[in-house]
Amino acid sequence: MKRLLPGLLLWLCCLPLWANSLDEVRVWPSEAKTRVVLDMGAAPDFSYFTLKNPDRLVVDLADTQQKVKLPMAVGDSEVLTKIRNSTPKSKGGIRLVLELSRSAKAELFALAPSDGNGNRLVIDVAGKGAGASAPSHSSQAQTPAPKPVPITPPAQGRDIIVAIDPGHGGHDPGSIGRHKTYEKNVTLAIAKKLQADLDRIPGIKAVLTRSADKYIGVVERADIAREKKADILVSIHADSIGSSQPRGASVWVLNTSRANRVIGKWVDEKDRHSELLGGAAEVIEDTKQEQYLAQALLDMSMDHSRSVGQDIGSLMLKELGKVTRLHKDRPQPKSLGVLTAPDIPSVLVETGFLSNPDEEKLLANSWHQGRIAGALATALKEYFTAWPPPGSLFAQQNGKVHVVRSGESLSILASRYNTSVSAIKAANGLKSNVLLVGQKLTIPSS
Repeated sequence: MKRLLPGLLLWLCCLPLWANSLDEVRVWPSEAKTRVVLDMGAAPDFSYFTLKNPDRLVVDLADTQQKVKLPMAVGDSEVLTKIRNSTPKSKGGIRLVLELSRSAKAELFALAPSDGNGNRLVIDVAGKGAGASAPSHSSQAQTPAPKPVPITPPAQGRDIIVAIDPGHGGHDPGSIGRHKTYEKNVTLAIAKKLQADLDRIPGIKAVLTRSADKYIGVVERADIAREKKADILVSIHADSIGSSQPRGASVWVLNTSRANRVIGKWVDEKDRHSELLGGAAEVIEDTKQEQYLAQALLDMSMDHSRSVGQDIGSLMLKELGKVTRLHKDRPQPKSLGVLTAPDIPSVLVETGFLSNPDEEKLLANSWHQGRIAGALATALKEYFTAWPPPGSLFAQQNGKVHVVRSGESLSILASRYNTSVSAIKAANGLKSNVLLVGQKLTIPSS
């Protein structure tokens, strides 16, 4: 036994250790494109290129074990005929060859785990009328792809749009204090002061969902913010309760159960996908087989929006605590209709209790309203300075903009731009190391 042990250990050490696995290959042909979805055990490390005579798309997966049987014939696609293996690019990897009936454009992007779905690599091959592919590599000599060049931002970056939503209005007065202070008037006054404060900050523009005493439905408020292409929706309210004792400000964000119900509803409303997801809606087909993609994209969008709302809410409470009493010192999750836009981060600010006589007097006071507005403006400026949206003036002041290309990782970009992985993640609000091809990243100054 002792003689066998060293040999056994050597044999075990020589076994391949895969960082990933290809678990399943699924194909959905359509007239616009043929989609291939690779179900992966972890986030894929991939690269790809095209070949001519015959036309092929070659996809390399590094450090991946293949658990699915190939070749696979594709019968219903007018562009994709077969998926097979070829000699791997490197030891321990997989090379997939997608045999094409003609030259065609291809787009590849990764999807992170979401709602029961694991990691996926999505391959879209353009259908009829979508145009030819980019120049391909010859089969004799594969020319390496040119090094990515950082995109130079325009001379003047865009403004960050903050949509301010004064709660209630018109025939809906909201809460009414003992001294007949109407919530709808308090929220509009604070909102206008906040708008003025934000408009004085270069690179930020504030818009109001209502600028007068009129009623606007809950869903319409988010629609107005979307129409204005808002980066954040801030809804202003004043609290009330049966007791006169509670007082203080609080910030509310969307809770998980409400978010899940909203996502489920929007997955069924396919006509709203483009409106809610912008360019990402192009990857959603109107078929039952691809509902999970709509679910995944909406889920990721909602997760991002809730995360941003939590971060901004925390900064708001920190600043509000300097000018007024706090009722809650952390953002609170709640099922609130105005917070349900998956594509726009949102927070609801309760500025105080109108049911508390002392706080009612404060909320009706223009000086106190200005202090609350100033605190909210300071918090928003602090957040967007740390995490500026790509293409904004704030982003240009803090660094460069880079568009992710195939094969790039956070560590590669950090080395290229003489910065750190953590700094790039912080500048872009990233919660993981997964990058998507075509994703725009703000690169902070070294």
